[in-house]
Amino acid sequence: MPHRGAAPPRPPGRPRRPAAALLGLGLVMVLAAGACGGSGPPPSPGEPSPAATMPAGPACITPESGGGCLQVAPGDRRVDLTRPTFSNPTSITNPLHPSSRLAQVLYGGQVDGKPLRTEFTRLPGTKTITWDGQQVETVVLQYLNFLDGRIEEVALDWFAQADDGAVWYFGEDVFNYADGAVADTKGSWIAGQGGPPAMIMPASPEVGNVYRSENMPEVVFEEVTVKAVGQTVPGPNGPVGGAITANELHFDGKREDKVFAPGYGEFSTGDPKGDLEVASLAVPTDARPGPPPPRLAALSAAVRAAFDAVGANHWSRASTATAALRKAWDAYRAGGVPDRLGQQMSRDLGTLAATVASRQAAAARGAALRVAQNDLDLRLQHRPLAEIDLGRLRLWARQLAVDSAAKDHSATAGDVTTLEWVRDRVRHTLDPATATRLDGQLRDLRAAADRKDLAAAAGAVPALLEALPAG
Repeated sequence: MPHRGAAPPRPPGRPRRPAAALLGLGLVMVLAAGACGGSGPPPSPGEPSPAATMPAGPACITPESGGGCLQVAPGDRRVDLTRPTFSNPTSITNPLHPSSRLAQVLYGGQVDGKPLRTEFTRLPGTKTITWDGQQVETVVLQYLNFLDGRIEEVALDWFAQADDGAVWYFGEDVFNYADGAVADTKGSWIAGQGGPPAMIMPASPEVGNVYRSENMPEVVFEEVTVKAVGQTVPGPNGPVGGAITANELHFDGKREDKVFAPGYGEFSTGDPKGDLEVASLAVPTDARPGPPPPRLAALSAAVRAAFDAVGANHWSRASTATAALRKAWDAYRAGGVPDRLGQQMSRDLGTLAATVASRQAAAARGAALRVAQNDLDLRLQHRPLAEIDLGRLRLWARQLAVDSAAKDHSATAGDVTTLEWVRDRVRHTLDPATATRLDGQLRDLRAAADRKDLAAAAGAVPALLEALPAG
């Protein structure tokens, strides 16, 4: 899916995010006559009925700036024009888009030189969507995207697997953020309301296959061509076979390659020399048996000490804690870590040391937050996702206390927003009384953030931490 502002593309179906391409009001959509296959004569008695077809969508697109009609693939190359049927849609077994089997995929990278982070998480429950007279039950995944440590975009994506094994995208609710608040919901769409669902992954992709991962005129558009199959890519914990490379065409005529890999779904997008988003870790794919090793526990303690010292603007203590943290990281890394997580932690530790040395308060707080996020990611290899998400709630509560003390209104608002979204991932694991207390504390925080009452927001943090299970 397409670029949106500064954010990079997310994987189709998100990691989109990479994101859905928006067709602005200035775009003219030229639809091919008879693109849906036409009516044609009825079959003769005794002949099999032709397969029902899907709307083909635009045959070309013309940006307002001109440049002629941008041609797209002809129908005879498309593999998404046979109308799907859905008997067991929430059992998504397609290895290249295992939406119902993944608990969470983490992505890291950079956009415009800033650190990028995405948490792509399956939510409890399903969403039923009415399309073409069918009630289709879909799996729901939450796309939570951060740029330079701050919330940038959230989307709720809906997927279903057809009876032939292909995975279809039924739409998304998109929330784009600025200064911690929703700026707009551009890119939102739902099958059956203005257009059809879109194929996200064929059942058995072959070189030359073409399909539209978003196909709703005047709202979203992406066309995918499979370039290579049977590839091996370097995964977090070793080579991953069976990957494919696909090329995505966006409404503005730009193209980009994406890699999809078994056990991850969208694996990477972008250019290592520029904007890039790559899978850092997936669970259960990259889960490891047994408890966290002692050196990871020592690293976590060092991370907490550095985070607290930076948050208190205690520079001499922060300098000592950062040096100790570097030693703890070197000791833990010697035992082997997932490559992308190792790169992220080393990068963020370098930034933390430099900003502490130069006493750049805001930059040091951001680096300390990213280091703490990385630490939780490392623990995710060994512990249940619900436990790690509770740890993320505690981290963002502590970050809220730091940001409110720094009188940063937008960061505080963003912290509350992040807490609310992470709560949605873990609430179903809590007992009813704890869930109710957590909801109440977040309502109080939301009210304080909306009225920009930093003192009230900071004052609510202890009660929020008290409401969370110990960990």
